[in-house]
Amino acid sequence: MPQNHQDLVAGQFGPQADAYVASAVHAAGEDLEQLAAAVQSRPVARALDLGCGGGHVSFRLSRFVGEMIAYDLSPDMLAAVAREAARRGLSNIATRQGRVERLPFPSDGFDLVVSRFSAHHWQDLATALREARRVLKAHGRAVFIDVVAPPRPLMDTYLQSIELLRDPSHVRDYSELEWRRALASAGFAPGEAVMRRLRLDFASWTARMRTPDLYVQSIRALQAQMPREAYAYFELEEDGSFTVETMTVEAAPV
Repeated sequence: MPQNHQDLVAGQFGPQADAYVASAVHAAGEDLEQLAAAVQSRPVARALDLGCGGGHVSFRLSRFVGEMIAYDLSPDMLAAVAREAARRGLSNIATRQGRVERLPFPSDGFDLVVSRFSAHHWQDLATALREARRVLKAHGRAVFIDVVAPPRPLMDTYLQSIELLRDPSHVRDYSELEWRRALASAGFAPGEAVMRRLRLDFASWTARMRTPDLYVQSIRALQAQMPREAYAYFELEEDGSFTVETMTVEAAPV
């Protein structure tokens, strides 16, 4: 029976909540350290972690923030985040459930809005970014981190295809240009982007989402057909592991 996208996302991530809390890929990284350093240099009273997933942004920033709201569509994911926050003694982290396209918060309520590896699941990026701008104070700041699509259509097509096969709740990895246009349209002034390469171990990447074997084999079949330039761009390895590009961009409200 067909389901709406909201239910699909919640259904995909709910059973994997503990795996995302424990995920080494999500728990560390230069992007997370850059974010922590930026917040540490200018502590904030109230912050919002949009699409918090396993809660790693909330955990990392909580020491520099008066109140951190971990916000996600999946109740199971939020329950796992709350358990881990309690285990770590992070009493300033609160969880809230809902869609990014309709935030249950008053306008101008946050000094910082952050989203890391979540936006590619959002059904409507433009609406979600407008909501992020609405709840951000006039002198606040926002930071968005995600996998970015290559500018070349060939690489873009392969990336979106393997992402969708691995996880049917995937919407799109946006290019840097698409991000900049969307941010500007939502009322942000995007700053300089920091690009990084991120290696994804194929076995853990598919196991974390419990990708059915049929789709795992389909991804491997697509990888086997990649032309030389795509094979080189993704740094494809024998076991299917590959590398993607990520982007960190800070944006100020205008």
